[in-house]
Amino acid sequence: MLTPALRIASKDLRLSLRGAQGLAQTALLGLLLIFVFSLSRKPGDPVPALAAAAIFWLSSLFAQVLVFNGLYSLEENNGARLGLAMAPMPPQAVWLGKALAGITLLLVCQCVFALAVAAFLGQSVEGSPLVGVAAVVTVDVGLAALGSLMGALASGKSSRESLLTVVFFPLIIPVLLAGIRLLEGVLTAGEGASLDWLGMAAAFAAVFSAAAIVLFPHLYTGEE
Repeated sequence: MLTPALRIASKDLRLSLRGAQGLAQTALLGLLLIFVFSLSRKPGDPVPALAAAAIFWLSSLFAQVLVFNGLYSLEENNGARLGLAMAPMPPQAVWLGKALAGITLLLVCQCVFALAVAAFLGQSVEGSPLVGVAAVVTVDVGLAALGSLMGALASGKSSRESLLTVVFFPLIIPVLLAGIRLLEGVLTAGEGASLDWLGMAAAFAAVFSAAAIVLFPHLYTGEE
């Protein structure tokens, strides 16, 4: 499953980065959110680390939705979805390939968001940068696992059926909460970046990765 997944991820990244319009629009939306939130404070007033962390992950959530909608629309726009679904490989390879491409694009956007948070919200890293990187990557794995599953649910469906993806948004709350508290701890060198929150994010990623492996063939190919 890994070899075809890597090929799908490589193909998706090449198509997504060709012209980079979709990625640029996603990054610009996140930057706009951060900039708008920065206008809510008076000049010179500090932004609490908790608020800055929440704004960062809110921008990341919007980016996740746009990234995976774009990745799954690649086959829809070219009429190649059926061919990909009938390819001689496990259907889960499609989910994994899209997840790998999605987390790569999301990390690129988050690098831009991190600079914007530092510039517009006046934040700096006072804790361990390694803990911060580990926290972001762990939370992103969970977001990518669920995002790839939501992309399969929305692809090839009518507008009414694609609204079913809204049901998944409350499921993201635990991993977002973990990401916010972990990032707050990294920004303030406080207790937010504890192993408990990191463990919650890792458990979320593991649970939804396992669920996606079981559910993805039915959602994407209609197999029982």
